[in-house]
Amino acid sequence: MRAQRFFGVLSGRGRGGGFITVPFDPDVVWGVKPRHPVTGTLNGCGFRGVIEADAEGVCGFPIGAAWLRDCAVSVGDAVDVELIPEGPQRTDLDPDVAAALVDSPEAGAFFDGLAQFYRKAYLRWIDGTKRRPDERARRIADMVSLLESRHKQRPR
Repeated sequence: MRAQRFFGVLSGRGRGGGFITVPFDPDVVWGVKPRHPVTGTLNGCGFRGVIEADAEGVCGFPIGAAWLRDCAVSVGDAVDVELIPEGPQRTDLDPDVAAALVDSPEAGAFFDGLAQFYRKAYLRWIDGTKRRPDERARRIADMVSLLESRHKQRPR
């Protein structure tokens, strides 16, 4: 996935935090998702966050007050931002898993919006069966069913 680099201005957001508007449409650049978990840097300081549209439809991500304090960034400052999607993306998936998510758009959209922890857990569970194709197919079907039911993780 392509990293996106831009300069922006940190605007104020309640409780001492900030908000950075992204100058691109993440759905166009990285594919349509309900949420875009990202990792990257702001003025060289690492962070993780989620790009979402606010009430006015403006895409961006919030920055917490503690992060601003620790990285010596203030509201109104110009910031150098580099963003990349976090965790496994559709292009990183094995063909059988990717095909199952394409066949179920509801499951695919939910999977795409999950945090990397949950996506990786599903993929590890499926990858544990590489030598047993019948079990692998069953687990992929189970994953799709769970995702369609909006389960972040499989029941234990």
